[in-house]
Amino acid sequence: MRKNIAGADLGAGLAVLALGLIAFWQASVIPVTPLYAQVGPKVIPYLVASGLTALGTLLVAAALRGGWSAQLSDVVEAGPPNRRALGLLGAGLLANLLLIGPLGFSLAASAQFVLVSAAFGSRAWGRNLLIALPLCLGVWFLFVEALGVNIGAGVLEGLVLQALGQEVP
Repeated sequence: MRKNIAGADLGAGLAVLALGLIAFWQASVIPVTPLYAQVGPKVIPYLVASGLTALGTLLVAAALRGGWSAQLSDVVEAGPPNRRALGLLGAGLLANLLLIGPLGFSLAASAQFVLVSAAFGSRAWGRNLLIALPLCLGVWFLFVEALGVNIGAGVLEGLVLQALGQEVP
């Protein structure tokens, strides 16, 4: 039995390692224009590829030492699915999809943040919204100002830009 588990662990590790290598390959073919002086569109894909490759390497090494999944299966028995949590996760994804066009990134992502927090058991909806709004607005400004990528300006972004005396896109 132990050999089958180690074989499955090795397969999982090799699959993650392959994903990392594919991610490196795909990141390398992203076109870069001369407009990007320092941070271009390849940085985050290369970081993700590095993480996947490192994780895959560690999983393969662990599998070659005997595997890891037998220890996990001894500890936890899976219970029935939490339908409420799955529904809230789905609602968060749907809210982002439906709201990003009319309301913009920050409000859509904040709605998703609040719903996903609820799926993980948080009942403090107001607190989660107070955390989500500045966090998502900060991410929006990071993408727009630092990376030059417009990810969906909307109502909140427009109000903040007007307050700062900048032109609303």
